[in-house]
Amino acid sequence: MKKDKIIYWTATTIIALFEGVMPALTSQTELAKEGIRHLGYPEYFGNALVVFKVLGVLALVIPQVPKRVKEWAYAGFAFDFIFATISHGAVDGINGQTFFPLVVFAILAVSYVYYHKLNPQND
Repeated sequence: MKKDKIIYWTATTIIALFEGVMPALTSQTELAKEGIRHLGYPEYFGNALVVFKVLGVLALVIPQVPKRVKEWAYAGFAFDFIFATISHGAVDGINGQTFFPLVVFAILAVSYVYYHKLNPQND
């Protein structure tokens, strides 16, 4: 059980850092704004994305959040990573950057699997 908690919290912390803390701290930089423009999205889309990422991370890390809300947060992040991969592939072609969101998606999957291992009564 202790090993499962360590794996869950490690994966969830990585997601929280990549998807909550980093975007919240860097979303208004010129580099971040250019990244959104480069993919063909308007600036307000990037701002909305950051808000939902921070809310999703809060849903994942706060234990009292209901299971249904956590499931939606996991789903939202999964869609985010899949569509980020598609966007990068469509704009920049297939390269290493294209597949980076899938690496983070794999970490999200580990968090999801171990969330359910630790909370079987919630299934």
